[in-house]
Amino acid sequence: MTVRTQADFDSSGTPTCEAPPACPAIGFIVGPTGAGKTAFAIEIAERLGAEIVNADSRQVYRGMDIGTAKPTQAERSRVPHHLIDIRPPDHPLDVAEFSRLAREAIAEIARRGRPVLVVGGSGLYLRALRGGIFRGPAASAEIRERLALTAVEKGVPYLHERLRQIDPEAARRIGVNDLYRISRALEVFELTGEPISIHQARHRFSNRSFRSLTVGIAMDRAQLYDAINRRFDEMIARGLVEEVRRLIASGYRVDRPPLSSIGYREIGAWLAGEMTMEEAVEKAKRESRRFAKRQMTWFRADPEVRWLDPSRFAEQAWILFREFFAGRAES
Repeated sequence: MTVRTQADFDSSGTPTCEAPPACPAIGFIVGPTGAGKTAFAIEIAERLGAEIVNADSRQVYRGMDIGTAKPTQAERSRVPHHLIDIRPPDHPLDVAEFSRLAREAIAEIARRGRPVLVVGGSGLYLRALRGGIFRGPAASAEIRERLALTAVEKGVPYLHERLRQIDPEAARRIGVNDLYRISRALEVFELTGEPISIHQARHRFSNRSFRSLTVGIAMDRAQLYDAINRRFDEMIARGLVEEVRRLIASGYRVDRPPLSSIGYREIGAWLAGEMTMEEAVEKAKRESRRFAKRQMTWFRADPEVRWLDPSRFAEQAWILFREFFAGRAES
């Protein structure tokens, strides 16, 4: 890979693409939860001499290790990882800030002449990183305070249903307990009179600042669901209950992001005596399978993804990325 010079980046450190040769080549590995992205990415990155930029929206938080299937210290010692453990759980990271931090990491890695692999299952994070984001109107403290109060009084799913009525497309993409993104979508609608999905479609994530090749793990649904179930059992065996208990003891709440996400909220409900352990485990597995289905719906709609069978993924992806980073293949 050609070493980039300072001229290839703007004053903020963001890669520029005034001409195709100046665009860093970035590889993306995507797929649903439980598909094995981490193991595949580390194997490929080792062979490429690449570094990995995390694009999992929960692995950015310190202390959330087992429940997010975060790469272990041993795995991170094999390949440098970026954007892992950068925030405490009470400091949410939105898509705009993720995109900024990821672009800074990419610029820094590219300056050193190392290939970059972006790995994760957060579809919006990945799309925003590849093509920029719709920033929308400035936040309204009054609207956000009102929505937060409604969430406390009536629950986050109530706000999600309100969003579904005004913007079914956004509601389909946003999780039912994702208070931050639900609130932002409702806020944009209230401020502009248009659904956020319309704004995003108009934007079309078209602000490219690098060339990209995106490969996805095309796992059979039954196989994927079995892997998801087994992985959650392994999380329990590795100490997920203790991890959730420790986070709650530190003052974090399982009814607030990011601990309101799958796995943490169910174990938190068991710790609070709201359900049995068996019910918590089964619900977490079921919600994980549903989440994986939503992820696949998102990624399948992305024409840039090149789908590879998991039984041959490592070798095929290695060949594709080797050619891509050598400049002998186009995204």
